[in-house]
Amino acid sequence: MVTVMMSLWLQGGAQVVNSIGEENMKVEQRLKPQAPRTEGPYIADLDTETPYFQAIDSAQNYIYSHDWPVAEQWLYKAVVLEPDNPNNSLLLSNIATLQRYQGKLADAVKNYSLALDMTPHAVTLLLNRAALYIEMDSVQRAIDDYERVCELDQYDTEARYSLGVLSMELGDIKRAEDLFNEIKRINPNSGLYHEGMGLLHKRNGNYARAAELFTQVIKVQPSVQLLGNRADCYLILKRLNDAEDDIRNALEMAPDNGYLYLLRAKLNKLRFQRDDMNRDIDLAVSHGLSRDYVNQALVE
Repeated sequence: MVTVMMSLWLQGGAQVVNSIGEENMKVEQRLKPQAPRTEGPYIADLDTETPYFQAIDSAQNYIYSHDWPVAEQWLYKAVVLEPDNPNNSLLLSNIATLQRYQGKLADAVKNYSLALDMTPHAVTLLLNRAALYIEMDSVQRAIDDYERVCELDQYDTEARYSLGVLSMELGDIKRAEDLFNEIKRINPNSGLYHEGMGLLHKRNGNYARAAELFTQVIKVQPSVQLLGNRADCYLILKRLNDAEDDIRNALEMAPDNGYLYLLRAKLNKLRFQRDDMNRDIDLAVSHGLSRDYVNQALVE
């Protein structure tokens, strides 16, 4: 018997983290796609001679090489070999995560749900499924999962932040503010509180205050989403040099992000640089945004 790590470290190669895309048509209102969370590493004592463990070990090798389909097949093999093994909740969760990376969203929901049937109080599983529901536009189901997390964990700020953003999207500003303030009560220094309140002020048209709040978080932990939101505020405030800096820094982090090229097109429009604007319109479209959406955004 040996101790092995069963948490499958998938975040490193997956491209589902912190992007701003067409699904974020109003950046301040939509949740950013989030990488599936792990509790990890999960440690278990397994007999390395069993076919069950050997299948898991094979899956890990393919995960390290980012071969998601083959890794998925090996994890399924492990589950079939020992269908009553209590570790299968973790394996099903990782199967769902691999399927999510492959765009097999319906299958991923099914396997997150099967894992939750085995471990119904697993906060990480609920958060992963909720984030997946957001990708699938199943907003009410996402809300249900986030609310369940809040019931299970009185200190979980991620679920409260996500509920706050969804509440804004649904027009319930009071609930959004209450949720963000609850985050502050849990952790007065939480970046999620400042980011959430920044989104709230941005929605309400208080762009200067929103930019200040985004800045507080960016100083500690810059992200594409935060830089994009602050750049959008700066454009409205006609702080064009500041917007340019944020867009450039965000593009260094995410050069394939279509929304950032849209922001730069807005910047070039305000500077009356038509050729550069048209170039960025084409780049935004080539990186995933529809031309109709881009054109509409530029006349607002």
